[in-house]
Amino acid sequence: MKVMSAGGYAWRVGLCGVCLAGLLVLSPGIGVTSASFGWVDAWRARLGLPIATEELADRPLVDVDGDGQVSAAELTDYADVARYIGFELRFARSLLALQVGITLALCGATFQTLFRNPLATPYTLGIASGGALGALIAIKAGWELSVWGVSSTALCAFVGGLGVVGAVLWLARGARGLTSNEMLLAGVTMGLFCSAMMMVVTVLADERQVFEVIRWMMGSLDAISTTRSAMLWPFILPAWVVLIVSARALDQYRLGDELATTRGVNVRRLQIGCVLVATLAVAAVAAVCGPIGFVGLVVPHIAALLFGSDRRVVLPASALLGGAFLIVCDWGAQLAMTAAGAVTGRELGGTVLPVGVVTAAVGVPVFLVLLRARRGRGGQSPPYGR
Repeated sequence: MKVMSAGGYAWRVGLCGVCLAGLLVLSPGIGVTSASFGWVDAWRARLGLPIATEELADRPLVDVDGDGQVSAAELTDYADVARYIGFELRFARSLLALQVGITLALCGATFQTLFRNPLATPYTLGIASGGALGALIAIKAGWELSVWGVSSTALCAFVGGLGVVGAVLWLARGARGLTSNEMLLAGVTMGLFCSAMMMVVTVLADERQVFEVIRWMMGSLDAISTTRSAMLWPFILPAWVVLIVSARALDQYRLGDELATTRGVNVRRLQIGCVLVATLAVAAVAAVCGPIGFVGLVVPHIAALLFGSDRRVVLPASALLGGAFLIVCDWGAQLAMTAAGAVTGRELGGTVLPVGVVTAAVGVPVFLVLLRARRGRGGQSPPYGR
């Protein structure tokens, strides 16, 4: 297999970064309704640049009084609306999608390496099931507590996700601990247990409560606020740093425990440390946005196909690609119902499809294509294990 040069790696990673920056620049112009401005006017309004009234002559909803001219007051109102919708709503969604996409893809690539399993995801240890159980309990109990703008549902989902992984790590205590396969099986078992408990609570819940938890489990970026987005940083930023710094050790780990130990890697400390920081980050993301699937599964495979198997490159590349992937999927979630309304003749522009539905719809065919591509390459450059 041909080894890519350092310059080739840097060029591809740099290209991913440029594409991601381009998506963020365009994001203020993506919306769920037929607003009368695009990304250019949104940025003009944000930066305080002048907007010529001649450019707005044919725009809907600008000439409010209908006199055929755009007055100074109407121009000011237009700029205020463009700035608010473009950045307080649309750009804020894209920034949240960027944070979530980076976290899920980075944690997914790490778990695929730690468990040496191509199907490992950020939710492998039962975080999604534990979070869903916690959210369902909060909804069933009718708790309305809010701490720093975070609802009781999100808090219980966070605690539930951490509780499941805590139980798995408790099983892994002791001198020998658990192997990666045993930890994987423990996580799957705990997830099944939480699913069973959800059925018990669901039987006792009414239709509205069941719908709420199902809607939460679809994953969504709808509930945006500066406070909720900022609440993620204490959990996701340490995970980004620790996992990227651990890339060299993970590169040795994927060759086998014994070989990694002879090369100075503390395997147990690497496992526990990566699992802890990844769990905190994924639990925080799931608490705020619900479980968003396929990002942590598909994106690391794309990164491995583009960059090879070196964790020092695959991990940062997965992070960049994950952010871009979820931003694009969120655009699809915002525009899908508008397109469906145009086809059916109904007004659906005010409805946003849950982003988890879009990531699943996109992720499944992409994963199958990647699987076929790997077969065509003889199974080279696996994103996990040896």
